[in-house]
Amino acid sequence: MTQYDCVVVGAGPAGSSAAYHLAQRGATVLLLEKATLPRHKPCTGALSPRVAEWFDFDFAPALANTVRQVRYTWKLEDEITSELETQEPIWVVRRDTFDQFLAEQAIAQGATLHDNTLVTGIEFVAPDWRIQTSTEIYTARYLVAADGGSGPLSRWLGLCDVKARPAAVLELPLPLPSDKAALNFEFGLLKSGCLWCFPRDRDAVMGGITLLGKQKPDFDATFATYAEDFGFEGGRCSVHAVKLWDGHRTLHTQQAVVVGEAAAIVDPLSAEGIRHGMYSGMKAAEAIAAALAGEPDALAGYTAAMHDWGNNMQWAQRIASVFFRVPGIGYRVGIKRPTMTKRMGQLLAGEIQYSDIANRVLKRLTSGLMPGKS
Repeated sequence: MTQYDCVVVGAGPAGSSAAYHLAQRGATVLLLEKATLPRHKPCTGALSPRVAEWFDFDFAPALANTVRQVRYTWKLEDEITSELETQEPIWVVRRDTFDQFLAEQAIAQGATLHDNTLVTGIEFVAPDWRIQTSTEIYTARYLVAADGGSGPLSRWLGLCDVKARPAAVLELPLPLPSDKAALNFEFGLLKSGCLWCFPRDRDAVMGGITLLGKQKPDFDATFATYAEDFGFEGGRCSVHAVKLWDGHRTLHTQQAVVVGEAAAIVDPLSAEGIRHGMYSGMKAAEAIAAALAGEPDALAGYTAAMHDWGNNMQWAQRIASVFFRVPGIGYRVGIKRPTMTKRMGQLLAGEIQYSDIANRVLKRLTSGLMPGKS
């Protein structure tokens, strides 16, 4: 059996970020991925350029587009278009390219990648984890579960039991029309949820998610209607489940941590997961490096760091619970305000946090529910 300081299961943004930062600190790291890279991943791929602050390489080769314009609609009407006033444009990435790029950066730091390798079981046999795959058994002092919202590792570790919500992605074959080549957000077509459509270099991609209630939306029909607004015919959506942040949970156990969507590290208002997953991978690497150096409570420090992150997500969840209960009023008194477009851009870019604006947003939304106050 091959011995490592850490085995990371899952080569998505969270897992590769953890592997990169651990390898950079001199740890021996094995990154396991069940698929063969590059692999297709249904995702609309919007990403804050602030993630570059956490790494020391250029992300430009992994980007499919950069976008400054944002466009909002309510049931395909009442359009608002604005230029983002952020320091940098929002990035749009293809996950097959982006995830492979991140894995390659981890390899360049000394990590080992075994793709097309399915983890079939884990067992803690002191002082190490034993990770069983379809071909071999590996041992490691520490284990990072980064196998996504549908992966089994968080369940095997007894961590982060969060109910998933339905979401969907539809890839469009051609670029968006020039007058709509923006970060498009549509409110009203999808009950208790939101649709969006982002331009990439040679095509475009749509996404959507329900944020309240227990309904099972007809994504194919809804996306077909939305696609018509851009001059496209609809198609069959890739429907998947997303684990949104839903309160503080313990994210570590005996010499193991859970990161990314496997830990429900996903914004409960925007459904943004890439940036937050990369952040959790970085913080997990910091904690494991400290544990390898002998710090006894280092992994608990990872949970504490993600609870600090979650304190901001509490505000996102509160805004979502009010806005999507009465989205028509929310659109009128919230989205249509010029200052809101500016703030939304800053949130997407990671320049401000929900806690910076939540009280004002909630006050405006709740006042809009009162007769004579909207």
